[in-house]
Amino acid sequence: MTRETAKIREEEIRKVVRDGYATIAKSGSSCCSPTSSCCSTNASLEISKGIGYTEKELEAVPEGANLGLGCGNPVAFTSLREGETVLDLGSGAGFDCFLAANKVGKSGKVIGVDMTPEMIEKAREHARKGSYENVEFRLGEIENLPAADGSVDVVISNCAINLAPDKERVFKEAFRVLRPRGRLLVSDIVLSRELPSSIRDSMQAYVSCVAGAVMKDEYLQIIRKAGFQQVRIIDEGPFPVEFVVNDTTGRAPRKSRIIDGAKELASSVLSVSVSGVKLG
Repeated sequence: MTRETAKIREEEIRKVVRDGYATIAKSGSSCCSPTSSCCSTNASLEISKGIGYTEKELEAVPEGANLGLGCGNPVAFTSLREGETVLDLGSGAGFDCFLAANKVGKSGKVIGVDMTPEMIEKAREHARKGSYENVEFRLGEIENLPAADGSVDVVISNCAINLAPDKERVFKEAFRVLRPRGRLLVSDIVLSRELPSSIRDSMQAYVSCVAGAVMKDEYLQIIRKAGFQQVRIIDEGPFPVEFVVNDTTGRAPRKSRIIDGAKELASSVLSVSVSGVKLG
C-alpha cells in the first residue's frame, strides 16, 4: 500500500467512524436498531454494568451521558485526586468525563476530546444541565489533540483508540500533553489472534470497535514506543461478543458477517485496561 493510498484509507475510516457515531448521538441511545429486543431504556445500563461500572457510578452522571459505548471503566483504575486535570480521548457524550469530574472536584478540570460534532454538542448539553463547571469538551481528532504540551495530569480513554487509524500518533500525542509523572489509563479492545478477513476488511466493523483492534502485544509495544514506562495490563477479559452479534449499540457491521465469524470473535477479542507513566 502506497503512502497516498494509506492516507485515503485513513480518511475513509475516519468518515465512516464519524458518521456512525453521529447517528448514535442523534438517536440519543446506543440501540439504533428498531427491531432489536435489546432496544430499551435499560440497554446502555446493562452494557455498562457488564463492563465494570457500578450502580452508584451510573446514577452519578447526567441522564443520557451514558450511551453504552465503552469496553471497560478507566476511571475506576486511575486513583484520581482533587485538583488534577484529566483529558479523555474520544469522550463521546461525556460519561467518563463526568465521573472523572466528580473525583477531581471543583479545583480540578476535565477535558473531553471527540471528532464527532454531534457528540460534542450532546456532551456540552449534558454539562450545562448537570452544572459541571469543571468540564469542557473540545472538537478534534485524538491523533492531533487540541491541548498544550505538558498541560494535563492524567489521560484516559474508553474504547476509542482502536477506532483511530494511526494509533502510534495517538499515544505520542497523549505523551506530549502529559506533565512529567503524568499517568495514562486506557480501556480498549485488543486481539489475542488475528481476525477473519470477513471482519477485518469490513469498514462497518471498524465502527463496532473490532476491525481496528490490533494484537495485544503490538498495542503494548505502541504505548512503550511513544515513551511511556511502567506499561502494564491491570485488567483483562473477553469482550462480550454478544454485544456486537446482537447489535446492541448499533455499531456492528452486517450481522451475517459477525455471526459467520462469531466463534473466532469469541476467542480473539479482549477488553483490556492498560496503564503507563510519563517519567522525567
